[in-house]
Amino acid sequence: MSAHCMLTGTRPGFGNRISHSHRRTSRRFDPNIQSKRYWLPSEGRYVRLRLSARAIKTVDTIGVEAAVARIRARGVKV
Repeated sequence: MSAHCMLTGTRPGFGNRISHSHRRTSRRFDPNIQSKRYWLPSEGRYVRLRLSARAIKTVDTIGVEAAVARIRARGVKV
């Protein structure tokens, strides 16, 4: 599965690896994706979300119900 966040939609960025001799080769900046399980009281079940570290902090701030609503608004199945 690709490294992307379900909440923020963060995907890998691309750039160049630059050596000491200044040769450039492709590299990939992956987001810090973590799999985390949350209790969803409205549905009486746990949901497993693949979130970036920043999105986990967002869920702590806005709550899991609002976060799942945002994820579903983006068209992602939870």
